[in-house]
Amino acid sequence: MSAEIICVGTELLLGDILNGNAQYLAQQLAQLGIPHYYQTVVGDNPDRIKQVIEIAISRANILIFTGGLGPTPDDLTCETIADFFGAPLLEDPAVIEDITQKFAQRGRVMTPSNRKQALIPQGADILANPSGTAPGIIWQPRPDITILTFPGVPSEMHRMWQETAVPFLKSQGWGQEIIYSRSLKFWGIGESNLAEKVSAYLNLPNPTVAPYAGKGEVRLRVSAKATSPDAAEALIVPVEKQIKDIAGLDYYGANEDTLASVVGQLLRTSRATLSVAESCTGGTLGQMLTEISGSSDYFWGGVISYDNSVKVGLLGVKPEDLEQFGAVSDIVAEQMAMGVKTRLATTWGLSITGIAGPTGGSDSKPVGLVYIGLAGPKDEVTSFKYQFGTMRDRPFIRHLSACTALDLLRRRLLIM
Repeated sequence: MSAEIICVGTELLLGDILNGNAQYLAQQLAQLGIPHYYQTVVGDNPDRIKQVIEIAISRANILIFTGGLGPTPDDLTCETIADFFGAPLLEDPAVIEDITQKFAQRGRVMTPSNRKQALIPQGADILANPSGTAPGIIWQPRPDITILTFPGVPSEMHRMWQETAVPFLKSQGWGQEIIYSRSLKFWGIGESNLAEKVSAYLNLPNPTVAPYAGKGEVRLRVSAKATSPDAAEALIVPVEKQIKDIAGLDYYGANEDTLASVVGQLLRTSRATLSVAESCTGGTLGQMLTEISGSSDYFWGGVISYDNSVKVGLLGVKPEDLEQFGAVSDIVAEQMAMGVKTRLATTWGLSITGIAGPTGGSDSKPVGLVYIGLAGPKDEVTSFKYQFGTMRDRPFIRHLSACTALDLLRRRLLIM
């Protein structure tokens, strides 16, 4: 037994709307222990919707539809499902009454087009919509197939799922087990390298371990199927510990942790403070740090020293070094880090200078070249050179630079 999520709407195919409904439903299915292996997006076309249904019923027992339940001509989900299974549509008086009352509460009169939302396949039960005018259905057109439909409006769908769909699915025997996952996060190691290191864990039956990468970091999703969160935790924890031991300092956190939140906690624990000086990242590093509630405990401020005059005037960078080595250099990164640490009287100073592109590069200093400076509690200062690649775009290079700077500080704090 498995479920398939089918999202209906040409606007989804065009990219006009982010398909958050599929993500929400996938997470909810996991909480009920209902496996699902496929998600489909299809436009507002009855022939193509029928093709999707034909495929879905060959590989899933629960079909969950979102979208296409409105009053307009392109809202075709319910009538297409009914036509596929050869069931007539019947107008439900209770739905007409519900829609009429909702319009009256808003000081409006129900339009004739809204009557379409009361057409329900014969034999289907209403999946009530407390918030909107489009009800869903719960229908078993065949003993082995269950269909649930929801409007595409996320707030309406979420409430209908929790108040009606979940109790129904539990009444059918689902929810006895859950699929519980933890996302382990890594920085400074590639996906293939990490996968090779933990290869012995990638074929476990329960919990399962799967790698995936995005925006410079690598994640391992550890998922366990069990009768409760505590039972799932008991399966996950030993595997998690072994993976963390293998990864060492490349592991930085789990689930909702970010590099900024982890660094912040380390600074708070050590009663240390931080200031930053940014050139090519233009405030990205400071933004990441201040997104964390309570960051004023340890983050005192920063300087966006985009022009060389600011590097000299506020951070104390030597003009002759700028002239000889250029703004993108190890010596300037070090002076920026020490300068902001001194000016703001913090324990640590962190700096970034580089070429984010797409212009400004040269043969000796190509786009993607970044130097990061780190000044410490004893006024020791170090710089690190990175080449993030000429094929990456400006926002990505800035993101990699800021995250790498945080990771450098994180590693230093951990080994002190």
